Amino acid sequence: MTTAVYAAGAVCWRLIDGKIHVLVIHRTKYADVTLPKGKVDPGESLPQTAVREVREETGLAVTLGVPLGVSAYTLSSGREKVVHYWASEVTDAAVRASTFVPNGEVAALEWVTLKRARNYLSYDHDVDILTTFSKLVDEGVTSTFAIIALRHGKAVSPSSWKGSDASRPLTARGVEQANEIVGTLRAFGVRRIVTSTAVRCATTVAPLAAATKIEPRRTDLISQDAFESGESDVRKVVGKRVRAGKTAVLCSHGPVLPDILREIALATGSITGSYLSSAAGLTTGAFSVVHLSSTNPSSGIISIETHEPRA
Repeated sequence: MTTAVYAAGAVCWRLIDGKIHVLVIHRTKYADVTLPKGKVDPGESLPQTAVREVREETGLAVTLGVPLGVSAYTLSSGREKVVHYWASEVTDAAVRASTFVPNGEVAALEWVTLKRARNYLSYDHDVDILTTFSKLVDEGVTSTFAIIALRHGKAVSPSSWKGSDASRPLTARGVEQANEIVGTLRAFGVRRIVTSTAVRCATTVAPLAAATKIEPRRTDLISQDAFESGESDVRKVVGKRVRAGKTAVLCSHGPVLPDILREIALATGSITGSYLSSAAGLTTGAFSVVHLSSTNPSSGIISIETHEPRA
């Protein structure tokens, strides 16, 4: 049985004269027109791959928005190639800073309308991904931000810790998890970090804070101690993040996460259901990325994706 080849990429888009255009690449070797994508490097997560491949093929520094699904097809070698895609809004600053020059892999870049792209792309599986993106355009939810619900890394067990519950530290595995998730979190363009005051939560976001130079805001309002004593205020924390419209990480505890997901749904007029429980049922070091509309947050949750640490 042959092993599948995994890859990731993005539908990069921007407004040109008030109309959405997407980026297609003209590949040198294959003489085709396709979307930017590439194979996963050892140790990479799929979101990391998507951001890196877009940068390498187009010179554009991007962050990821809504997931657009997966395309799968058979290579000439007989192996299956599985490609994960995200939408990615490209800023004017990123375009100006692009380092792209024609090379042996990519002959040219071209920004085209959705209509032109459908007729221009060489492969049906690319057109399928573009069709998914087009549905977001039709719904008016292309510009997005995310609230990322993160469960702290693996901590020392309560039974083996003599101090207060809030002072329990991460285990060595928990520290590995905290470091390992940084690249994936950064792929979504984190702008704010909010954490429970518990040591295990604050330590979990410390590597991300160091990498992004974002000062975490510590609050008891999403701590387990406050939750268990009835003094938490998840609604206040979530409401502020929804109104701010900037991608934020909320690092909290297993018992608190269902409230965080529920409050995101309530704040955005989303239907509640079992999907929220699934998104909140995280293992240590895992996180769910809840994608919301930047222009109309009350339009509801657009998508939720969950990522697990390798450690």
